[in-house]
Amino acid sequence: MTPSSRSAAPLAAALAALGVALSLLGAPARLAAQDGVALPIGTPAPDATVQDLEGRAVSLLDVAGVARGNPALLEFWAAWCEQCEALQPQLDAIHERYGGRVGVVAVAVAVAQSPRRVRRHVERHAPGYAYVYDASGEAVRAYQALTTSIVVLVDGAGRVAYAGTGPDQDLTGAVEAMLSASDPAQPPTP
Repeated sequence: MTPSSRSAAPLAAALAALGVALSLLGAPARLAAQDGVALPIGTPAPDATVQDLEGRAVSLLDVAGVARGNPALLEFWAAWCEQCEALQPQLDAIHERYGGRVGVVAVAVAVAQSPRRVRRHVERHAPGYAYVYDASGEAVRAYQALTTSIVVLVDGAGRVAYAGTGPDQDLTGAVEAMLSASDPAQPPTP
C-alpha cells in the first residue's frame, strides 16, 4: 500500500459515512440522486444488445432512437421495484409530452423477473413506450447500473446528459434542461 492510497482510504470511508448520514437525516433528494450512478455527464452513451419482448436481440440505442440522433430517457427498471413504480407517472408524462422528441425506454433487468412478467406489466399498464429485457446483463454492465430506478438521459449527440436514481428525481426538469441545452432557440414544450 502506497502512502497516497493509505491516506485516500480514510477519506473514502468518511465520504461514504457522510452519504449514509445525510440520507438518514433526510438530506435533499438532489444529494442522493447520483447514488448508484457511475457514468459521468458527457460520457458517450454505450450501446448494448438487449431483447425486445418477443425475445429478439436489438440494440438499446436503436430502440431509444439515439442511433438516429434523437435524445432518450433510459430507466433501469423491474416490476418488483417500488421506486420504479413511483417514477412511472413521470415517465408516462414525459412520453405524453415529449414522445415525439425523446425516446423513452424501460430496460427491464433480469433479476427476479422474466420477460413474461415484463410483458404482463406492459399489457396491464400500456405505457406506450418501449420496454426491453436485459437478459444477459449487458446494458446493466455498460451503464454500471448498480440498482433499479436509475435513469439516464442521453442527448441527441449520444452523450450522457443526466444520470440519477430513486423516486425523487425531477425527470421532467432534467428532460427540459437537456432539450434546451441541445436547442437553446427552441422554447420548452407547454
